[in-house]
Amino acid sequence: MPRQVRKKIERGIYHVLFRGINRQTVFEDKKDHEKHLQAVKE
Repeated sequence: MPRQVRKKIERGIYHVLFRGINRQTVFEDKKDHEKHLQAVKE
C-alpha cells in the first residue's frame, strides 16, 4: 500500500533529493542538470 500524498504548505521548506537507482547517474551533462534545476525553481 503506497503512502498518502503529503500536504503542501504555502510557506513550507522542502528538501528535494534526486538519485538514480543504485546511485546511477541521473544527469549526463551539466546542461541537463541546469535545465532540471530551472524547472524545479519554476
